[in-house]
Parts: sequence; structure tokens; C-alpha cells
Amino acid sequence: MEITDRDELTVVGFVVRTTNADELDPARARLPALWQRAGAPGAFAHVPGRIDEHLYAVLTDYESDHHGAYTQVVGIGVRTAPRLPEGMVAVRVPAAKALLVAARGTMPQAIVDAWQQVWKHTESGGTPPRAFTTDLEVHHPDGVDLYIAV
Repeated sequence: MEITDRDELTVVGFVVRTTNADELDPARARLPALWQRAGAPGAFAHVPGRIDEHLYAVLTDYESDHHGAYTQVVGIGVRTAPRLPEGMVAVRVPAAKALLVAARGTMPQAIVDAWQQVWKHTESGGTPPRAFTTDLEVHHPDGVDLYIAV
């Protein structure tokens, strides 16, 4: 884990509201279906101005901390938020100081392990503390980078 400056980014994608507790219960989990939609071939073919081939997950609108509800948007980075295809939203990820956690290895276990590191940091009162504003996952060919707002 290291502290870094995260640049501003606009992400267009699909959205759900969930909690970590719900995601642990396969009957209530919303993220698998969200990722399935976002990962479908051509899911973002009608969105202009794509900046790269990465998939981004934006975690925002935290109700409280990692025990409360939050919103997750899975999509692509764009130069500007265009007229959106039906069922998609645009979210601006503000520039911020962030804790960078790299997830490498077999997915999705590597991501789970990385988030467990983040939760351990949070629970132990790690410095700097999490801001619970907007966090970002960058999914690329080498793995996933988590940018946790501090």
C-alpha cells in the first residue's frame, strides 16, 4: 500500500446500490450481475470517447463506512459524458489522495484479498484513514489497482 495522487476521471457504466453484507449472500448479491452486464461483448460499443480498454469500478455514495450501503458503477473511462445509452449513468471521480493497493494473481481471489487488506487497514485505524468518498478499481490486463480515497 502506498499513497498516491489519483487523477480525475469520468466513468460511464451500469450501476447498483449494495452492501458488503448483501454481497456475501449469493441470494442478495448484486455485483455478479453488474459485472456480467459490463463484461458482455459490445456492452459499451455505443459510448463515444472511450479513453482506454480498462474497465473501471467506482464505489461512491457511502452511507457510512464499509458496513453501510454504497453505490457501485462498473464501466469505461470517457473524455466527456455523452448522451447516455439507456440504463447507463455517468459518474465523475474527483482527483484525490488515495491509498494504492495492487491486486495481482488469480482473479477474483486477488481482488478479494486486496479488499481484505483495505478493510484490515480501516478496522485497525490505519493511517491515513479512509475518506469513504469515492474509491476506484482499475481493471487492466496485469490485474487490478484499487485507489482508496484517504
